[in-house]
Amino acid sequence: MKLPNFPYHLARFEGKLLRRFYRTQLPLIVRRKMPARRDVPVEVFAYSGQSALPEQAASIRSFLANVGRPKSFTVFSDGSYTSQSIRLLERIDPVVRVSECLPGLPPEIPEKLFPYLNEHPTGKQLRLVMSLPIDGPALYTDSDVLFFPAAVDLVEKIRINGAPAYYLADYQFSGDERLLHDHSEKRDPVNTGFLLLLRKLDWSLGLERLAEMSGSPVFFTNQTVVHLCMHSNGAEPFDPQKYVLKADDEFVYRDYYADTSLAVRHYVHQIRHKFWMNFLPLLRT
Repeated sequence: MKLPNFPYHLARFEGKLLRRFYRTQLPLIVRRKMPARRDVPVEVFAYSGQSALPEQAASIRSFLANVGRPKSFTVFSDGSYTSQSIRLLERIDPVVRVSECLPGLPPEIPEKLFPYLNEHPTGKQLRLVMSLPIDGPALYTDSDVLFFPAAVDLVEKIRINGAPAYYLADYQFSGDERLLHDHSEKRDPVNTGFLLLLRKLDWSLGLERLAEMSGSPVFFTNQTVVHLCMHSNGAEPFDPQKYVLKADDEFVYRDYYADTSLAVRHYVHQIRHKFWMNFLPLLRT
């Protein structure tokens, strides 16, 4: 008889419990203002909704604690944030604001793509990413991204302004293969959840593939557009040892990667409970 994986189930239970506690304490947590370690010349953008409120708040506070105070931190709502939740997020710091209106579409977008970019949840995320940067360097981050002490590395990347963009390397290709013309296009997979955009990119390749695609978009369609365009524009990956997207510790208790040498970890769905394994540092921030 095979025994249950008790460490895994314990980690998931703890994550659920700690997330619930953090959510109930948010009105108190956001009253504690973050000391400004440094000003960071970057605009930060996120796209999330009511179901991600605890993660979004913790992500913002971890950025302020470990990177610094950006020029702005704008959370674009998917339309589900309540007025109370918006107030909570905006109380975290004066630079934080929640917007319920996405940036406008550029005129060269084919009309066929309007419904996807205006109405589909991941299409709206793509619309936001394509609009960046707006006024100087821009960082896009999902709500389930945590920033750790080595994330100060971002300040140097912004200062050097080398590649046109940097992306979070995925551990596998998670995309819509209908947009690919060749199997080789799967190489060096890009994750849309964390992007540093230093210059305007040419999105024509991804938009052409999207316009010629038959059938309806799926969850990873937007990520495939970003993947194609990051590579066609000469973007570079973040150091995968410091900017981590992996799930190889899903079925063990501890978080393999959370220590002072880590800059960023994207806690995707299957390891989301590990986001809350860093509960005590989150409380301190």
